[in-house]
Amino acid sequence: MNTLYISDLDGTLLNDNAEISENDIRELNRLISNGLNFTAASARTHVTIIKILEKANIKLPVITMNGAAIYDLRKKKYTYAAILTDDAKKTLIDIIHSCIRAGFLYTIEDGILHTYYETAKTPAAKAFIEERERKYNKKFTQISSFEECIDKDIIYYSVADKPENLQKPYDILKEHTDLHVDFYHDIYTEGCMYLEISSAKASKKNALLKLKKDFGFHRVVSFGDNLNDLPMFEVSDECYTTANAKQIVKEKATGIIGSNTDGGVIDFLKSNTKFTVPH
Repeated sequence: MNTLYISDLDGTLLNDNAEISENDIRELNRLISNGLNFTAASARTHVTIIKILEKANIKLPVITMNGAAIYDLRKKKYTYAAILTDDAKKTLIDIIHSCIRAGFLYTIEDGILHTYYETAKTPAAKAFIEERERKYNKKFTQISSFEECIDKDIIYYSVADKPENLQKPYDILKEHTDLHVDFYHDIYTEGCMYLEISSAKASKKNALLKLKKDFGFHRVVSFGDNLNDLPMFEVSDECYTTANAKQIVKEKATGIIGSNTDGGVIDFLKSNTKFTVPH
């Protein structure tokens, strides 16, 4: 049966340094060459995914920004993007200006992803820019107000901060029918949470269903560790969490595999996949 295997990155396929080991890359490439249909679904943009998976021979498009867009690594272009409605854009920007301290707004302009920010005064925002520029050569554009983006194709907004600073905007935004909201713990920084907003049409669930349909897969096996992976689990025939996953995610899973630091996803694939092409 034609099965798609799809994995979250941070906390799942990647270790605690946000990397995949050389050995796991070799094993993944061997499995792909032998017929494994594999791709990734992440909150990350294609810019960082490309760098992280540059040695992996992934043939299928990847799901980016929690399902806000799908990016073809081989063709180097977006194949799908869920654009915010005019009403959703206005609501989002109004809430940002009323009760969010610092975050990043993403647009697609002529097929190119742009990342805008107004201020980077919070520790999380500063750290985000520093790491992305240093490790992935990502570009950021500072503007005086997100109102400058109101006529652009906005697809995503992401902010990291203490939970008490994000609870109010989360409570407001989750009630907006034109928006999809993810609110979950940052696995790298204790006491920090991510609030991520996209179109109501965007989620790992909807993006996964599109991939399944576009490529004619009959079954889906998914891997994750955090709350933003649960929508993907809903439409998977089997779903597995790493041993380090959040408890609520474990409760929704088919089973629990090895931790992200022990290469749990790759070990599962080696032990539980069979192909018509001999090893």
